[in-house]
Amino acid sequence: MARKKAALDFEQSLADLQALVERLENGELSLEDSLTAFEQGVRLTRDCQSALTQAEQKVQVLLERDGELSEEPFDDAELPE
Repeated sequence: MARKKAALDFEQSLADLQALVERLENGELSLEDSLTAFEQGVRLTRDCQSALTQAEQKVQVLLERDGELSEEPFDDAELPE
């Protein structure tokens, strides 16, 4: 359940960030409101980046060895180009 909550938090933060970008791009906000929205956008961006970093660190590749599954850290250098 914690995994679903984290995914929902990330998705909600991303949706909020996209909405903020749209509001800023419309140019209808006052300077003060634009600065507030920008600050909130920076916080949301950091939250999203943190969530992505944590998810990346959790990615592991399962390999079958001697009939058993073992976990190895994900190494993107091994991906085919």
